Amino acid sequence: MTQSILFVDDEPSVLDGIRRTFARKFTVTLARGPNEGLRSLNEQGPFAVAISDMRMPGMSGTEFLAQVRRRSPDTVRMILSGQADLEATIAAVNEGNVFRFLTKPCTPESLASAISCGLEQYRLIRAEKELLEQTLAGAVQLLTDILATADPEAYGQASRIARYAEAMADALQIPNKWEVRLAGLLSQIGCVALPRELMAKARAGETLNSVERGAFEGRDRVAAKLIANIPRLQQVAEIIVDAPAGTPPVDASSPDRLRIARLILQAATGLEAALARGEQWRPALTRIAADLPDLPRAAVDALGALEAPSDQIVRKVVPVKQLVAGMILDEDVVSKKGVRLVCQGQEVTATLVERLRGLADSYAINEPVRVHMGPIRPSGPGDRESASR
Repeated sequence: MTQSILFVDDEPSVLDGIRRTFARKFTVTLARGPNEGLRSLNEQGPFAVAISDMRMPGMSGTEFLAQVRRRSPDTVRMILSGQADLEATIAAVNEGNVFRFLTKPCTPESLASAISCGLEQYRLIRAEKELLEQTLAGAVQLLTDILATADPEAYGQASRIARYAEAMADALQIPNKWEVRLAGLLSQIGCVALPRELMAKARAGETLNSVERGAFEGRDRVAAKLIANIPRLQQVAEIIVDAPAGTPPVDASSPDRLRIARLILQAATGLEAALARGEQWRPALTRIAADLPDLPRAAVDALGALEAPSDQIVRKVVPVKQLVAGMILDEDVVSKKGVRLVCQGQEVTATLVERLRGLADSYAINEPVRVHMGPIRPSGPGDRESASR
């Protein structure tokens, strides 16, 4: 964890004094003025603590720390200034969200104490974030493992939807694209709450009665309700709840980032459904673009780039023990009794490898398995038989 300190001041004499006093006690980076400070932040950051003068040419300390907050939100921010009027203090707290407001002259002991407190605050912020991220990763892993075990076909669909969504998010360079990918990966978790007979009827294209249709179409709301209880996934739940293909266009009053994320997931879900029905890739994309006119063209192009000519896909047949993360299953993985364990088109993950290796000895899996390393494209119903031969 970083322990570095960034000092920003437009007076060389002040920076020289900081260097002489604190260079041996702390890891110090000195910047003459806010512009140099931002360059240091970009090139040498992140910093644990950023300390800035208030009055500097071109940009005030409050404005500088507001920039630091946007670029490095975990960095603890302080003001060290000869100005101490109430208005400047309020602005620093509100805009720069400062941790300490120190006035010049400040004794070395007081400044060292403030820096130590800032470093401890940074440590607490990072420790809490790392704990939350580990908890989040564990919760997501648990949900996906449950889905993979309870409904391998739904998990395969979710994996492909996540990859389609991620490709579009990359092309649009949207912030927090991990939320979009997670929305795709967890979009089918509501399937575990539905009876297997109902899922089988829906996938076979059989007519559902009103009760069955309501339950099937409401699976996204079930997924959103489950996910919303997990810290930091409330936004993911909001993306999912309006995702299924065929729903009305998203509300134009929604925040722009949420609207784009929902459009991405609608497009990914629609493409997966179309390919599962046996539609060709390009016609399916054309129809999706027409159904979602607000979907940026770059997102449509990103989906189009995922389909490569079949001669560019490298296929091979491997035993289960040679499966590695990143491979794509080119056929269903089934037991010798004919039970489908994993669906064609699913990306191999480290968890899946571990699971299949455990089953290979006890569950008698049909081996070897055909895989490929090219773009992911699920087969339609008419291709499933030929793929298994």
